[in-house]
Amino acid sequence: MNLRDLVYGLYARRVERRLDHTQVLPKHIGVVLDGNRRWAKASGGTTEQGHKAGASKIQELLGWCVETDVEVVTLWLLSTDNLDRPDEELIPLLGIIENAVRDLAADGRWRVHHVGTLDLLPSRTQTVLKEAEQATDGNAGILVNVAVGYGGRQEIADAVRSLLLDHAHKGTSFEDLAEIVDTDLIASHLYTRGQPDPDLVIRTSGEQRLSGFMLWQSAHSEYYFCEVFWPAFRKVDFLRALRDYAARHRRYGV
Repeated sequence: MNLRDLVYGLYARRVERRLDHTQVLPKHIGVVLDGNRRWAKASGGTTEQGHKAGASKIQELLGWCVETDVEVVTLWLLSTDNLDRPDEELIPLLGIIENAVRDLAADGRWRVHHVGTLDLLPSRTQTVLKEAEQATDGNAGILVNVAVGYGGRQEIADAVRSLLLDHAHKGTSFEDLAEIVDTDLIASHLYTRGQPDPDLVIRTSGEQRLSGFMLWQSAHSEYYFCEVFWPAFRKVDFLRALRDYAARHRRYGV
């Protein structure tokens, strides 16, 4: 262990000691895993190496979440906009995501749930996501939402479409449907139906925007924007986000 690692370890423990576990900590954390390509460029590596480094960070994050009693984690791995990237980047990226999802399923501690539009993804990726979800359905650990082929506007559009089809099959008239549509009914058709909304959304890489992440669910979320690129995200960065969250007074619009 070099001096830098020693100093970092001491500082991380100091931050952790100052985190008041008697305060309310987030039960659902959403993470925008941003900065893989910029981290690779700064490190003199390739884009593929950056994505692999980002994927390897996921298990670390979930381990930290276990220590702080987080119940749900949503990881944005691939947006609908990302699907427009050139094949020379997209195909390896999909392979990295597939391997990361397989690793999550093989770990045995997590329940894996896909959020996103399956139809937009290659058949192989669809199969990996479905198999991971089925294999981990009985696990008791953290629920890990893997957002692949995900877009916030697309989710709301899919929810409305699902709602309309559901009531069309029931024979509900448009007039009757208009009378009963409310936020709870729409929420019951989201990808995350039945789950609590995210308490905290973390975005790495210094970008301060949501880019469409969980547009519906994050209406009352707290946001934490971290300067470091995702592959360089450390436990101390995670603890700082929790400390910042714990110090806030959530008003829920009141």
